[in-house]
Amino acid sequence: MKTVKNYKRIIAVLLAGVLAFALTACGAEKTGDTTTGDDTTKSDDKKTDATKEFKYGKIQLPGKDGALCNAPTFIALDKGFFAEEGFDVTLISADTETRKIGLNNGTIPMINGDFQFFPSIEEGVNVSVVDGLHNGCIKFLVKKGSDIKSAADLKGKKIAVDEIGGTPHQVASVWLEKAGISAKPDAKEVEFDVYTDGNLELEALKSGQVDVAALWDPLGSIYTTGEHANDYEVLFDLSTDPTFAGKYCCFLYASNKIIKENPEEISALLRAYHKAQEWIAENPEEAVTIISDKKYSAIEDKALAEALVKSYEYPSAHAHDSNVQDVGADVTYFATELHNIGYLKTDPTEFVQKAYYKVDLNLGK
Repeated sequence: MKTVKNYKRIIAVLLAGVLAFALTACGAEKTGDTTTGDDTTKSDDKKTDATKEFKYGKIQLPGKDGALCNAPTFIALDKGFFAEEGFDVTLISADTETRKIGLNNGTIPMINGDFQFFPSIEEGVNVSVVDGLHNGCIKFLVKKGSDIKSAADLKGKKIAVDEIGGTPHQVASVWLEKAGISAKPDAKEVEFDVYTDGNLELEALKSGQVDVAALWDPLGSIYTTGEHANDYEVLFDLSTDPTFAGKYCCFLYASNKIIKENPEEISALLRAYHKAQEWIAENPEEAVTIISDKKYSAIEDKALAEALVKSYEYPSAHAHDSNVQDVGADVTYFATELHNIGYLKTDPTEFVQKAYYKVDLNLGK
């Protein structure tokens, strides 16, 4: 039975201060249970030999949610990039509170997450953006043949989202405001309905209870291909829409405690992620095979998973070296857009100075 929360009621809670430090768009969307008996996943024995000394010792990284967009974590572990940089990594399950506490006290050095985390930084979570992870991963669907063709057609319509203040809601709000439609509840130009699950959003779309379903991948892609191709079509794709294309939607966040006390550790960890991003960019098909075979993520359609991994545009070494995609500029862009629609109170320039930390990748080499 679907559970639809009243939008105004949730906004009231939101304005009262509950813009949660939620699981990322990326980190939160589960594609399957990857638990293998206990709550940890470690690299191969040959890469974590007990006799080997790791410069930075054992660390824990969230990575048990099965999210495909967390591919760099899985590949850095499997290909030994973490080990090369001095880390004995264990993947853990980590809910919102676990991540928040871990980042604040330094027991979790780094996580992946989207710009949904920006309000949490404003509210005092002790973390900084240190790099971009990938582009795209959200799609808005309408029924096949719908009269809705653009944001301009959404005035007076209902949009299904997973939570108010979550990334699909924030993305939709920015998209609407750019088209001259107010996403603010008092304006009553559009209505957001909250569903507890993406499949419930699709049910509501199919039955006509909502006009648009804002979904994380892979649902947004699964339900516009194959047997579902005649049921739904894509209205908006975060990876290609001009408002968001070419910009990171998901970032890497590091614990400020470790940045302050041991910046070399953050530098080394980021180098490992860069190696993994480059490897994925050059080997997307093999990356999907590894992730599937090692059960990091439950993948049923490898061809679709490969297409998604390619669409996320994991940056290559060239992108990092030439700064093709400017992380600081992307943080500024989204901070400005979120400030414009009221999700950030802090002046964007001031916010970026607090929220973005540029890592010296040569530290500890």
